[in-house]
Amino acid sequence: MAKTVLVVDDDPTQRRLVQAVLDRDGYQVVHAENGQEALDRLTRGGGADVVLLDLVMPGLSGLETLQQARAAGVRTPVIVLTANAGIEGVVRAMQTGAQDFFVKPASPERILIGIRNALQMGELTQEVVRLKKHVSGKTSFDDLVGDSPPMRMVKALGERAARSGIPVLITGESGVGKEVIARALHGASDRAGKPFVAVNCGALPANLVESILFGHEKGSFTGASDKHLGKFAEASGGTLFLDEIGELPLDMQVKLLRAIQEGEIDPVGSKRPVKVDVRLVSATNRDLAGQVKEGRFREDLFYRLNVFPIEAPALRERREDIAALAAHFIGRFNVEEGKRVQGLAPETLALLQGFDWPGNVRQLENSIYRALILADQAWLQPHDFPAVSGLAAPLSMPEVQADAPAPESVAGSPMSALETLASLPPAPDSPIRVLDERGHMRTLEDIERDLIEHAISVYAGHMSEIARRLGIGRSTLYRKVRENGLEEALAKAS
Repeated sequence: MAKTVLVVDDDPTQRRLVQAVLDRDGYQVVHAENGQEALDRLTRGGGADVVLLDLVMPGLSGLETLQQARAAGVRTPVIVLTANAGIEGVVRAMQTGAQDFFVKPASPERILIGIRNALQMGELTQEVVRLKKHVSGKTSFDDLVGDSPPMRMVKALGERAARSGIPVLITGESGVGKEVIARALHGASDRAGKPFVAVNCGALPANLVESILFGHEKGSFTGASDKHLGKFAEASGGTLFLDEIGELPLDMQVKLLRAIQEGEIDPVGSKRPVKVDVRLVSATNRDLAGQVKEGRFREDLFYRLNVFPIEAPALRERREDIAALAAHFIGRFNVEEGKRVQGLAPETLALLQGFDWPGNVRQLENSIYRALILADQAWLQPHDFPAVSGLAAPLSMPEVQADAPAPESVAGSPMSALETLASLPPAPDSPIRVLDERGHMRTLEDIERDLIEHAISVYAGHMSEIARRLGIGRSTLYRKVRENGLEEALAKAS
């Protein structure tokens, strides 16, 4: 998914020049003629991944636009542009929150490097904010990635539940992100900032379940050399998240029920109960109602836990969120691994959205992690996901640099389609015809469309290889695919 650059300049010529540079590097460019228009986009919808902001504009100046954007909570990286290198204005802009500045006219290399650095800084800032929220227990439903109808329902239910202390049971397949929802419940409640303690009931040793949950006194059993508080006591004042609650042994279910009902626990070896104040959130990937019928889960505990159920959707039920999830993971892993992957190539996104993801979000996360580590291009390709695409990385395919200029003719237009035809493997049933039914030459546009469609079929949708064979840049190829309505052909070939 291409990064969006907002170019804010009252000079249309300057905007076109910048767009020409960014188009060749695969960025999506949007324009604003003045500061107010840019401010509206950043604060009311649309947004951008990075902003190029001219300092001198009629009406709302660049500096005033930046000040109002930061005051409104916009944290998008901003690079300011100035025509006269006035040091005072630049210093004030940097103090207000700009990441970099250019003196117009800036070279294409300087623009691209500045944007990449700003994007990397933005990813780093986002990761720091995410980690701070995670550690402090202040993750909210606004931090959940995805805006599909199933996720909007989860957020709406979660925000309602967070306003009370009602017990919540989160259901869903393994890997859908049940703990993330539980953390958002905690962060959106009045217990935010208090302890959030997560326990995987399926990973607890059978002989230590009681001690781990409720604690024990020193000397209460062999090996109990010190007093242990237990998870309930650790979470007192905050939230206790019991994951895979269906794995809890029956004898422990009885004690858990009493702890929930009475608000007190009996540590092993203790002579008196201990009061605890805990908000309980539980989760399972099992059918607890079925387990109740089979006698493997207590009915009274089930009804006590299942007061406010929230079902976390499987990833195949929210495919429209895959693009946002992928961008989130790429940004995070770029920071963690020091990489500069810009995103998913269009054909890669189509591939990921068409996959069923039996391991859900966890599988997508790990697949992107592997692809990002092994990637040798700026955009992740289908062969970077061999388990999904079934494709191996081409052994001899040269790396396509994101900023490499496309081979062009003297006139500045892409190489002639007729000249490129000879470079394609021969195909007896090739759909490319130079002459029409009356023996006249077909238009170059028609031949070019057939040529691109044929290349997509021959090279199985590998856009980098297609662009190299046709002698054009990848961004140009993507544009021509859209203009000629070849997205479906690309999806089938991939």
